Formats: sequence, C-alpha cells, structure tokens
Amino acid sequence: MWNEWLKGFKSYLQLEKSLSQNSIEAYLHDVAKLIEFLKSKDMDIAPNKITNEHIEEFLAWLYDSGLHNYSQARVLSGLKSFFKYLLLEEVIEISPVEFIQGPKTSRKLPDTLSYIEINQLLESIDLSTVEGMRNRTIIEVLYSCGLRVSECVELKISHLHLDVDFIRVVGKGNKERLVPIGSSAIKYINLYKDTVRIHSPIKKHAEDFLFLNKRGDSLSRVMIFLMIKKYAAAVGITKKISPHTFRHSFATHLLEGGADLRAIQEMLGHESITTTEIYTHLDKDFLRSTLMQFHPRYLKKKEE
Repeated sequence: MWNEWLKGFKSYLQLEKSLSQNSIEAYLHDVAKLIEFLKSKDMDIAPNKITNEHIEEFLAWLYDSGLHNYSQARVLSGLKSFFKYLLLEEVIEISPVEFIQGPKTSRKLPDTLSYIEINQLLESIDLSTVEGMRNRTIIEVLYSCGLRVSECVELKISHLHLDVDFIRVVGKGNKERLVPIGSSAIKYINLYKDTVRIHSPIKKHAEDFLFLNKRGDSLSRVMIFLMIKKYAAAVGITKKISPHTFRHSFATHLLEGGADLRAIQEMLGHESITTTEIYTHLDKDFLRSTLMQFHPRYLKKKEE
C-alpha cells in the first residue's frame, strides 16, 4: 500500500528535486518513521487517509520515544515533502501536515578553529607519506574554499581551473558554482596531483576524482571525518570538530576580515542569506570593535 507511493516519492526526489542519495535516504527514513508508528498502533491506513490528528499523535509518539527536538523537526520536514508529492500527484487534496507546527529548535553553532589552530593542525601532518600529502591537500581545500565534505569527496580534476584561481563545485541538488581558491591550496593540489597521485593505482571509474584512497578509488566522507579527528587530537585540539568546522571557520574568518555577506553566501552555495548568517556568527568583542570603528556616533565622539 505504501510501497507504491514510496517508489514514486523516491523518483520525484531524484528526477525533479535532483537531491543527493544521502538526502533521498533521509527523506525516505522520515516517512518510514511514520509507517513504523502506524504499525505500532495497528493502524492499517493508506497515505491518502492520514489526517492531521494522526500526525499530531505521531509527533507525540516521537517525543515519548526520546527523539531530540531537532530530529523531530527534521522528520516533520520530510513528511511535508512526502505529502507535497502526494498533492502534486493528486492523491490527496489537503496535506495533513500543512498546519502542523513542529517543536521549537535552537541551532547550536559548531565550534570554529582560529587561524593559529588551523596552522597547528596543518603543520602537524607528515608530508613524507602518501596519505600525509593527500590529507594536507584535503584540509587546505576545505578551509580555502569552504566546501562541504561531500563536495570535497566529489571534486574532479576536470573541475580545477587553477590557472585562474577557481574550482567548479557541484553542490546540493547538483547545482554548480565557481569558488575562488587560495594560493596555498593550489600549491598543495599541484604537489599532490603531480608527485603523489600520478604514481597511485587508479580504478577506471575514479580517474577524474582528485582525492583517492590506497586502492585508487574515491574517498568516503567517513574517512575524512576520522582523519580530521585524528590530527586534531594529535595537536591537542579538544573542540568538537569535523570537516564542516573548516567550512564554518572559512565563513567566519572572511566575515571578520570584512568580506561581503552576499559574496560569502555565493561561495558557500547557500540559497538563502539567512543560512549564511547562521554560519557566520561573530563574537561580541569583534562586533563591539566594528561598531566603535565604523558607527558615525562613535567616530564623532572620538573626534571630540
């Protein structure tokens, strides 16, 4: 009963929304949670018979199961997409989640690394090994370009335009953007590509991927997570960091240096400027110093 619509929903997410496989699996998992709830209550209900009362009872069930507010909100978001698909297919006339409000969430910003901490981490990497040279290059690229870990994993040699200091990045929804790249990252890409990667065995389907594992295949996101955690621990960084930490640090350091928020939005590949504002929080001292330096009232007071 549900399988037919789940298959159609999956195709909709793939073909019409152009979502990544990870995103598609997350949406399907959200719907699977609703199905799990219905089975636990012995409710044999088709998708077109779901009401807002069922959804409210489902959210209460999620809450009772101990699911965090953010995760509850994420599941509700997935259901909204599923019932939107059913609306488009004219399976339902009204979405049962249209007027359902999810739990309040507060987004906790991840830790950022200072420029000194990033240098400490980079300088700790042993460049005499194949893995060391590759890993240094990965971190240089993550920090220089503010890439998502999936974008770094998928980075192709054919997408490098280093002669003009740009790389082409394929982001969420297969949307492409051009991102400037710094001289240090360019240096290490060339070193890795010309002195290390060139001597590695490369599988046929991985010939264009920039970063390869020992078997000559493309890297996994998990490998990069573990690699970064290892180097952070080695230099005594106790902050909770991940590949995303370098993206967040990239945006924060740019804004602190005076970069335009719209430019940062473009480089990060955010559709909404509000998302960029969340990533680029500033500490109070920096805000205060900016106010004192540029606000006309403060400037007038200093002149007096």
